[in-house]
Amino acid sequence: MNILSHMLEEWLKLPPPETRDIQVERSISVPMPDGAVLLADRHFPRGGGRPPLILVRSPYGRRGFWGLLCGRAFAERGFQVLLQSCRGTFGSGGVLDPFGPDERRDGLATVAWMRRQPWYPGAFGTFGPSYLGMVQWAIAADAGPEHRAIAAQVTTSDLRAPFYGLAGESFSLQTMLGWVAENARQERPFALLRQMLGGRRAERRLGRLCGHLPLRDLDRLVTGRRVPFWQEWLAHNEPGDGYWNDRRFQDTLPSVTAPVHLLGGWYDFLLPALLRDYAALREAGRAPHLTVGPWRHADNECTPAGIRESLTWLRAHLLGDTSGLRPDPVRIFVTGADEWRDLPAWPPRTEPAPWYLQADGGLSPAPPTPSDPDRYTYDPADPTPNLAGPVGNDGVARVDNRPLEARADVLTYTGAPLEDDMEVAGGVTADLFVRSSLPHTDFFARLCDVDPEGESLNICDALLRLVPGRPSPEPDGTLRVRFALWPAAHRFRRGHRLRLLVASGAHPRFARNPGSGEPLATATTLLRAEQRVFHDPDHPSAIILPVARA
Repeated sequence: MNILSHMLEEWLKLPPPETRDIQVERSISVPMPDGAVLLADRHFPRGGGRPPLILVRSPYGRRGFWGLLCGRAFAERGFQVLLQSCRGTFGSGGVLDPFGPDERRDGLATVAWMRRQPWYPGAFGTFGPSYLGMVQWAIAADAGPEHRAIAAQVTTSDLRAPFYGLAGESFSLQTMLGWVAENARQERPFALLRQMLGGRRAERRLGRLCGHLPLRDLDRLVTGRRVPFWQEWLAHNEPGDGYWNDRRFQDTLPSVTAPVHLLGGWYDFLLPALLRDYAALREAGRAPHLTVGPWRHADNECTPAGIRESLTWLRAHLLGDTSGLRPDPVRIFVTGADEWRDLPAWPPRTEPAPWYLQADGGLSPAPPTPSDPDRYTYDPADPTPNLAGPVGNDGVARVDNRPLEARADVLTYTGAPLEDDMEVAGGVTADLFVRSSLPHTDFFARLCDVDPEGESLNICDALLRLVPGRPSPEPDGTLRVRFALWPAAHRFRRGHRLRLLVASGAHPRFARNPGSGEPLATATTLLRAEQRVFHDPDHPSAIILPVARA
């Protein structure tokens, strides 16, 4: 175990341990009010006493990688860790309803149980990325004043957001189907080794299956059985559906008193929701800390950074050791400049700078002149593919977008070479005037940085799903679609050009729009959409950039 500890320490770049002598109590039974029994492992330094306590609740198991990452790494540095398997996973009783209301009930019941244990030190913190962060938010408002610290990475308090809320009311097909596949195989023998050896093959197979319709079949095709929660996710796709009411905790954020540290990545599929949580906490008068790096969701750089910063945060609020806290509460990585920046708050002060779409594929701060709209055909039988960007644990963050831009179903608008560096920091907005031959369709926008050699790297993007009445037509029948792209902090260097890419899909990251208006779960009819994008004085389509003040 010491060898593994040394390897983990080197990978995570952790400070030296206080001890290597760690004891683990395995498979502790934690009873729930409904009779289910959840299992937990407690990692703690040998020698007695009641070290500060960290609660980690996870659906991904308690041994192996997660035991090292969440248990031993913290226990060697002076904490005790209670690592619990969520309901219906790795020996815990009951049935897993992922992202469901059980996580709040089970989490609060676990906190009440901890208080009765002889090793309970009188307070605790919570830690974890992604799902492990979501379960922290599920209890954060009600866990009481003894909940002294929250360290949450690449996560959100809004458990609808990963499905629809960050996909412009489309469905995050690739990410969520990948999660179903991972969940189905994770308890098989040697699951992690199988994943490492066959990850690319499984990724290609998943990509092929994403092309299948109807979507309600995909759980069976991926796992060999019907998955009830997959069917529920697809069935409850409309905004305002009550299914999600007790799965969303953003309204409870003003009641959270535990100090919060949030960590995300510019290419994490949950970043906009994480930043909304940060803003809500600030608005409620809290003082959250925030780190955003050049990372994807829980990638090999994001995970170590999350452990290191969480260790500092938990030491400060459970041990009173504030020596590692940075003076400024916000640290962001500015892509393009390739440097870290410390700030008092996010976002910094900026000025909105519209860059208008022009005739002949131009992009300029100057308002557009009279021109005819650009046209393309979107065919859901050959959906415009996604290329890099914020997805789950698969794929890459940034790539050269020229192969995508060469497609007939993609429009591009490119600016002149910049005379000076230009930095954007904050929310980027697409404001497009469009018309479609179909009332059910999508529009996708992506901002790219084009270097002098022509390489076009994606910076941020988003998709918006249109249905009849959303948005309401303009008086002339056009539609004004205004939607937020992923936040960004990026320097466009002198001599580089801005490029806006406009399309009507990014498959399989977002489920394709069949155009037929059929229910998401059962749609099979595919209709082509004839799309027009306007750029004239009456329809000043633009990409609006938050440009940093000089």
